[in-house]
Amino acid sequence: MEPTADWTECRVALPALQNWLVLDLGAENPEVWARALAAEHLENGARGEWREAFVADLLWYWGVARRQGALCAALLAPADGAVMASYTVRELNVPTASLSMAALRAEAARAEGPFFAEQDLDEVDLPLGPALRIHRLEPTAPESDSGSILEGVAHYVLPSRYSTVLECRLLWSTLGFGEELEKVADELAESLRLT
Repeated sequence: MEPTADWTECRVALPALQNWLVLDLGAENPEVWARALAAEHLENGARGEWREAFVADLLWYWGVARRQGALCAALLAPADGAVMASYTVRELNVPTASLSMAALRAEAARAEGPFFAEQDLDEVDLPLGPALRIHRLEPTAPESDSGSILEGVAHYVLPSRYSTVLECRLLWSTLGFGEELEKVADELAESLRLT
């Protein structure tokens, strides 16, 4: 996606102690890219079906990030493990009249859900500008009796120098890591820079 403001690149500092896999959103052949990344990430002795499942996961997340017009995206996958969380940053197409914290808060309050708990809405100051921080728990398949719970933290940032809104979103389905991953989401939002 081409940025709409006077900047050309979005950068996020991934926490060093975690095993992050950066999605190459410009890959001309995503399958070749996914297979190379899987070979690098998984042990040589990994079973073929496990390797194929991991490649399929990489391609699914890559496709979602591309369809959403993500500026950058990464996956948290412990060494030789499955994908634990996904992170994307994308620019939202918001009318100029809606470029305010009050408008973002009103939009978030209108979100229909269903949510498993009250969504937490907080205004925070980030180096890039003010942001609305939203923490939610929601079903992956709200219309069905099956599916799982998805937890996430999104920061909707109003960059001080640019007339736009950036969505920085960390999502995970591994419950029990919520407190730790919330901190990671905050670290990632703090590190966001436009150049």
